[in-house]
Amino acid sequence: MDYQNRVGSKFGGGGVASTSETNADRRERLRKLALETIDLARDPYFMKNHLGSYECKLCLTVHVNDGSYLAHTQGKKHQANLARRAAKESREGAMDGATPLPYGVAGSQIPVRRNIIKIGRPGYKITKSRDPMNRQLGLLFQLQYPEIHGDNHPRHRFMSAYEQHVEQPDRNWQYLLVACEPYETVAFKIQAKEIDRSQGRFWTHWDPDAKQYSMQFFFRTEREERYMGVPGLAPKH
Repeated sequence: MDYQNRVGSKFGGGGVASTSETNADRRERLRKLALETIDLARDPYFMKNHLGSYECKLCLTVHVNDGSYLAHTQGKKHQANLARRAAKESREGAMDGATPLPYGVAGSQIPVRRNIIKIGRPGYKITKSRDPMNRQLGLLFQLQYPEIHGDNHPRHRFMSAYEQHVEQPDRNWQYLLVACEPYETVAFKIQAKEIDRSQGRFWTHWDPDAKQYSMQFFFRTEREERYMGVPGLAPKH
């Protein structure tokens, strides 16, 4: 092949790179540049599985290398899921009267460190129930905080299995966290079903005299989850 007379090439230069080679080189340069500015170790949704691939715990996607994951984090799907996650936590924080923490890299919350001595875990009682009308399964949590003083009161938050680092993530479960200083934060492992937040189906109450925090909610049934938002099929409350 005559490399000397090819358009755009010089003798001994190896010829003009193809489109695929140019794109591969561009992706490699962008990957190195992103790794210099983004610390994947601080990304709560970045995980390397046992096969050597990389997973996004927020979008449940698998990537062959870290460069592919970085490109995914800049895409519309990941950014939309981050926005939905932030909006959900803001709504839950507003229900509890809590102020949402600021968000940092890839939607991770920036922890606020305080020098507070923990005095142990609160006592608790869990009661199962089922609504006789629509057959919804419900849970009632009652937690005792006898050492709380002043205007301080417990707050709760629902956390997906992919946000914790204690157990192997399982999409069939989620966690209910209840926190109140100076007590340790307690977590309850519950089914990863949608919570029915309609009027009268979800409530919390703090009794400052008995120092008891009560919380009750119901899970949506499979039919409600499947036909939610479909006119004529979704249940009416």
